[in-house]
Amino acid sequence: MAAIELRDVRKSFQALEVIHGIDLVIPDGSFTVLVGPSGCGKSTLLRMMAGLEEVTSGEIRIDGSRCDHLVPSARGMAMVFQSYALYPHMSVEENLRFGLENQKMAKAEIVARVAKAADILQIGHLLARRPNQLSGGQSQRVAIGRAIVKEPKAFLFDEPLSNLDAELRVKMRGELIALHRRLKSTMVYVTHDQVEAMTMADQIVVLNEGRIEQVGSPVELYARPRNLFVARFLGAPPMNLLKGRLRAGETPAVILANGTTVPLPGREIALADGSEVSLGIRPEHAEPKADGLAVRVHTTEVLGAGTIVHATTTGGEEFTLSLRGISRVTAGETMSVAVDPRFAHVFDADGHTVGATDDWRADYLN
Repeated sequence: MAAIELRDVRKSFQALEVIHGIDLVIPDGSFTVLVGPSGCGKSTLLRMMAGLEEVTSGEIRIDGSRCDHLVPSARGMAMVFQSYALYPHMSVEENLRFGLENQKMAKAEIVARVAKAADILQIGHLLARRPNQLSGGQSQRVAIGRAIVKEPKAFLFDEPLSNLDAELRVKMRGELIALHRRLKSTMVYVTHDQVEAMTMADQIVVLNEGRIEQVGSPVELYARPRNLFVARFLGAPPMNLLKGRLRAGETPAVILANGTTVPLPGREIALADGSEVSLGIRPEHAEPKADGLAVRVHTTEVLGAGTIVHATTTGGEEFTLSLRGISRVTAGETMSVAVDPRFAHVFDADGHTVGATDDWRADYLN
């Protein structure tokens, strides 16, 4: 196991800089997920750690030693790609052995490592098969096994589940989490799927246009996003945003466009009275209630365990509710919605969070 440290890492393709001075510490033994929209630089960052892309400037260290000048095989990392990249003419066992044989490792050690990886991944019964005889999930296990046999200091995963169907992705997420607990190795995982990030990570790194927006635990980023980008990116359905103005005072409040007042007791918001702000509320933190915000329903999604209601406010702003169970709400209906001030987020005109409290654990953790 080993910690990975990035110090002012930059990457340019000719005159275009795509990674802008990344400083990041990936703790020893952690499961760190790099998440962000397509084109944000997460795969490029991972490839620089692996040595598949050159670092334009800055340093990458593993276990305290600088490694950005080393070839990939000397870095002590193993990478699992989005495509399984298995050798089609080789059996599963031969695929697992191939890299070790190229390193001139002793035969007994190769046999021991392959057997250990097969046991961990429960693919012992597949060792004689060829890749074209494997399912997607089995192929992915073999690809992971090829990394395990190297016994690396860190594992790097580049969207390894994106080629799988929805049911298998859920299953493989659980298997990767269990694998991390068994191996206790440092793992860095790239995905654009925020559900994968929230369910798998010890630490999430949210990237946007080659810059880090926020780093923290999944619950911390969900409960206390630093800015609008993080707030909207994490959470499904995404956070609702309502325009309003701040009413300063001992108990500040946000006055929405339709005149609805949302008090924010216990908050200290360092903005002038009347400042333009955005009020953020997650769909699960709003509920039907008299004398609240009026919204008009236009579609509903009945999921069985819950119902997603898509509506618009009288001011034309989109508003989504997540209700437990099967709701009788229908399209075209007007309903009144209450906003729980404990879970309200306030953003200034530049999209930065203001007035956040430090006691979010008391509100979010049961």
